[in-house]
Amino acid sequence: MIEPEHRLSLVRQAQLLNLSRASLYYRAQPTSDEDLALMRRMDELHLEHPFAGARMLRDLLRQDGFSVGRKHVATLMRTMGIEALYRKANTSKRHPEHRIYPYLLRGVTIERPNQVWAMDLTYLPMARGFIYLVVVLDWATRRILAWRLSNSMSADAPVEALEEAIAKYGTPEIMNTDQGSQFTSGEFIGVLERHHIAISMDGKGCWRDNVFVERLWKTIKYEHVYLHAYATVSEAKSKLAAYIDFYNSRRPHTALDRRTPDAAYFNQRPLAAAA
Repeated sequence: MIEPEHRLSLVRQAQLLNLSRASLYYRAQPTSDEDLALMRRMDELHLEHPFAGARMLRDLLRQDGFSVGRKHVATLMRTMGIEALYRKANTSKRHPEHRIYPYLLRGVTIERPNQVWAMDLTYLPMARGFIYLVVVLDWATRRILAWRLSNSMSADAPVEALEEAIAKYGTPEIMNTDQGSQFTSGEFIGVLERHHIAISMDGKGCWRDNVFVERLWKTIKYEHVYLHAYATVSEAKSKLAAYIDFYNSRRPHTALDRRTPDAAYFNQRPLAAAA
């Protein structure tokens, strides 16, 4: 965006773009080893106690021997993209370009492939650093239809994963996501609207509205991610690809009568999964 070699001075470019001059000279600092250890433990605690906010996480971390304050925990939670999951009062105004859509699945029986897809993004720890994983999940069959890794929580990876899933498997009747900025962005919503897919969004901070994706994160992390310390993004990508193939094609699922997600998705036998 800022071009150091441009004939306009850096100061003038910043003015035209409405950017702070100080931001021109900022260089992101790598996350410290101490913070990476904190974030890894916070991720585990969040999976076990999704209702825990910054204060409770601080206290749980202190029980584990970490010396950390509430404000720092809150900062790391924002970096990781996690929050305490509970219903909050709707007291704030959202950006007018980021429309929030109603939750469409309450009381709906979801019983066939491509009836409802869900998407979400989660934090993954690495040996040195972290990345984010986004998946497209078929709700009825629990099959992972597409996924992407990203070093940010922008809309790029969700859009790419969604477009891949549509290209391979057609379109769902409904797409359900949370209210994260990557899923309320114009780019992401535009793909759904072009394909005439009904848009459903969880209540703010309510894990029950997207419970199957929350369960998927726990499965992936405890069965695979926490057992590997990825050294590079390419290693993470190759090992996750192998695990997701196992998850889809070989791992039996209790909710599917011990069938695999592949068998349930491609067989298209009636299922019984209520939202």
